[in-house]
Amino acid sequence: MRVYAPGGALVSNIEVTANTVQRGDVIQLGGHAFRVKDLFQLPQGAKQLILESGELLTIHARTRLVVVRMQRRR
Repeated sequence: MRVYAPGGALVSNIEVTANTVQRGDVIQLGGHAFRVKDLFQLPQGAKQLILESGELLTIHARTRLVVVRMQRRR
């Protein structure tokens, strides 16, 4: 699903893994939305995500999450 947000940004729900997650992605966990502030590569393809709220989330290489990603229109 793609929706245009105010300001010309394209918002889409996409499925990501540890390889494709990016800074700025918004992950819904337990009914709350968390934006990825930073991320670090861990051994065996895992990644540790630092969320804007200060929490850490470690995802395995095969973990699949649905995130909201905003992309600027060009």
